[in-house]
Amino acid sequence: MEPMNDLAHMRQTYKRSVLSEKTAGTDPLALFSLWFSEAKEEGELEPNAMSLATVDKDGQPSVRIVLLKGLIRNEFQFFTNYHSYKGKNISENNRVALNFFWPKLERQVRIEGIATKISKEESQGYFQIRPRESQIGAHTSNQSSVVPSREFLEEKFASLSKEWEGKEIPMPEFWGGYSVSPTKIEFWQGRVGRLHDRILFAKEKENWVRTRLSP
Repeated sequence: MEPMNDLAHMRQTYKRSVLSEKTAGTDPLALFSLWFSEAKEEGELEPNAMSLATVDKDGQPSVRIVLLKGLIRNEFQFFTNYHSYKGKNISENNRVALNFFWPKLERQVRIEGIATKISKEESQGYFQIRPRESQIGAHTSNQSSVVPSREFLEEKFASLSKEWEGKEIPMPEFWGGYSVSPTKIEFWQGRVGRLHDRILFAKEKENWVRTRLSP
């Protein structure tokens, strides 16, 4: 059988855990922190990898994987080139969605919220602890723009590496962080027979309202 013809028969049986109202509690940020810690302990490859969905001015959605780099002031923080496609989308429509998937734990966390730029000082603080190669890479890549070749990027990287040899690398003006303030957080636990547990927390003013969703 050809590999793509086997898709209809590809499935996993989820039976590792359960998610009840008791285990969910009343604070979704506390539950997220617990699940994240368990994902790290389980050895998920990149537990902080999350899908980031944005929508442009014409209503076209776009999604890609980025890395969570902070849960600060109860907001989800990531960093990027502000001139990238995702950055342009957010400038036009700052409503975004995040999704974490931890297959070993048979869990997902879906988040909807509002993205805003963090302060230059906070971005600077993170930029300074990045590996030197990543700092140079931020200057090398005009993210999402067309380049003539791979060699073009490598030559630019080599040139900047030589220029800043033995020097502190400044943070690009076009680079920095976003913070996503959540308005909804859904916790998904895989269950047998596809009767998955889904607990949704929705923000109403300053309070979180918890409900259970049908799978």
